[in-house]
Amino acid sequence: MDKKILFLFFFCITLHLATIVSAQLQVGFYNTKARCPAAETIVRDTVRSRFSSDRTITAALLRMYFHDCFVRGCDASLLIDSKNTKNKKSEKDAGANGSVRGYELIDQIKSKLEATCPNTVSCADIIALATRDAVALAGGLGYSIPTGRRDGLVSDPSQVNLPGPSITVPQAIQTFQSKGFNVNEMVSLLGGHTVGITHCSFIQGDRLSTADGSMDTKLFSSLKKTCSANGGSPVFLDQNTSFVVDNSFYKQLRLKKGILKIDQLLESDRSTAGIVTNFASNPKAFQQAFANALIKLGNTQVLVGKSGEIRKNCRAFNPPPKITKSPPPPPPKIIKSPPPPPPKITKSPPPPPPKVFSPPPPKTAKSPPPPPPKVFSPPPPMITKSPPPPPPKILTSPPPPPPKIFSPPPPPPPSPSMVSVSPPPPPPVPSSKPFLPVFGPQA
Repeated sequence: MDKKILFLFFFCITLHLATIVSAQLQVGFYNTKARCPAAETIVRDTVRSRFSSDRTITAALLRMYFHDCFVRGCDASLLIDSKNTKNKKSEKDAGANGSVRGYELIDQIKSKLEATCPNTVSCADIIALATRDAVALAGGLGYSIPTGRRDGLVSDPSQVNLPGPSITVPQAIQTFQSKGFNVNEMVSLLGGHTVGITHCSFIQGDRLSTADGSMDTKLFSSLKKTCSANGGSPVFLDQNTSFVVDNSFYKQLRLKKGILKIDQLLESDRSTAGIVTNFASNPKAFQQAFANALIKLGNTQVLVGKSGEIRKNCRAFNPPPKITKSPPPPPPKIIKSPPPPPPKITKSPPPPPPKVFSPPPPKTAKSPPPPPPKVFSPPPPMITKSPPPPPPKILTSPPPPPPKIFSPPPPPPPSPSMVSVSPPPPPPVPSSKPFLPVFGPQA
């Protein structure tokens, strides 16, 4: 993919994210009873008090604001002292931040806010509000800036990569575009040098080494003399109205009185020269553009919602919340009741076997044997022969009685009938008389 297309892609993504985040910030974020309605008044009054005794505080706050927001966004990571980090290093240790000052003013404001509404106003918002008020006090345009930022949790000097005073215009454009700023906004932000201060050590190499015609001759000679005597001497970036936020800075550039290399290149580079000319001749255009650029700078990669934290001390991250481990509840008292007595087992006698009522055997009445039938033999035919002599009488004796059985005594058997066998009739006596049959013995 072409590098320009790739750059434009990431640039659009950055702008989109910045738009989403800025929508979560609000003008007057603290102006509710639930937050801190006096917050902006406290900041303004404290900055005014400082400005009345030190007009250089405007330049100090503008530098702090820019250096904080250009590294990890406007999260007050620049305020952390190195002694308050785990590795004993912070952004303050980076070389580019060595000349940043004004930390004690931020501490003073924070102390007042914590006394009024503790744990509410972030250090990042204090920087943004204090810079706004200092610009207005120095003659700049008063503007409203959204608030609601939260403080960051990282301060790493290795992440500090700020544009230096000797970069070229194309390099500066690329750096600012990576943060979402166009060329006009870049030239506007560099207008903050109208109240800026540098030191001889930053200009001796590329601005005072040789007279190359890029600096006004009289200014060159004056600075050469001052810096040769003391390399640490401060130098105002606007040699005309050094403590006023106005368009004089751009007028100085057109007169080749730019102190820093990058400042003077803005007037000579084709991509920025027209903007410099416009701001030099139109003070209101600069004032409005400068205010708009500062508002946009304050929206750079901000933390909102539940991200980050609200520091109690702007120089240190909040300590982790103390987790007070409450002692575990005592184990419940287990009252061992004596075991219940074993159940009394009363061995009941086995149940009696079920009574089986079998019906008694039927009483069998032994009937006596039936008497033998009486046989009446027919009388023999009458034979005229004389009867044979009668047979001897045979008397049959009765049968013996049955044995006694111990059961219900059967009825006594009927006595057997005596069967008398009548002797055959005597043979007939031959006579002349007729024969009469005789049935049984004669009476």
